Amino acid sequence: MRDYVILTDSTADLPAEMADKLGLAVIPMEFSIGDKTYLHYPDGRELGFREFYDKVRAGAMPRTAQITMNTYMEWAEPILKEGKDLLILAFSSALSGTYQSACLAAAELAGKYPDLKILAVDSRAASMGEGLLAWYAAKKKEEGLSIEELAAWLTENRDHLCHWFTVDDLNHLKRGGRVSSAAALFGTLLGIKPVLHVDDEGRLIPMSKVRGRRQSLDALADKLEETFLGGEPQTVFISHGDAPEDAEYLAGQVKKRMGKKVADVVIHYIGPVIGAHSGPGTVALFFMGSHK
Repeated sequence: MRDYVILTDSTADLPAEMADKLGLAVIPMEFSIGDKTYLHYPDGRELGFREFYDKVRAGAMPRTAQITMNTYMEWAEPILKEGKDLLILAFSSALSGTYQSACLAAAELAGKYPDLKILAVDSRAASMGEGLLAWYAAKKKEEGLSIEELAAWLTENRDHLCHWFTVDDLNHLKRGGRVSSAAALFGTLLGIKPVLHVDDEGRLIPMSKVRGRRQSLDALADKLEETFLGGEPQTVFISHGDAPEDAEYLAGQVKKRMGKKVADVVIHYIGPVIGAHSGPGTVALFFMGSHK
């Protein structure tokens, strides 16, 4: 079986050391604040995560851009020139045109490297949901799955990868058209915290409303209890928009409620590309469940 590389993007929000250890190639995605453009590397080398959120709290309005076909080709060609196959795991097609760019690049490169396999998979996921799917992909590769077997596994199991999250400031969702101006205004006045998830198509869907921050975090843990898959103990991911104490509280709830069913809880920042739309204070929970 020929060796292959898993290529994902920085919206996966994986810690840099984890991505390196797993052997994942990660394309940094572009975002802008004012007249300055940055690349979101997993290690935050161009703009630190806390600094990014400080800028947003101070009123900055970040803008993001999808990965282009040419960028995919620039990252893919050195891998293909080494004679390795390539599996691209892309940011949800319902939230970005990145997956379409990956497909265009794969088609273009297939003509140039006809003897190599180049596969693109829509993660239908975001933030550490995409990251958790990439984590599983790397583990399955280590177990010996071929590139075709892994693409099939990802396509089948992405619909079991649960994303549940809550935001601290409704105005960021208002900017993205997720809630109305009136809902954002009255929700803020009443201390309403929405609980949202990512559906089977990879879209952000509001599911319920909870009054109070602590209650919204408990609601995420409730959702985990409702659909958590049994079997081998799971690794659970939590990402946050510069809210480490809230992320730790949620991790404590996960461990308390699930016990030995959880092997590990990994906590990391929501990076600038996702954080530009979700805002400071967002907390998200990712795990494998009976359904999304």
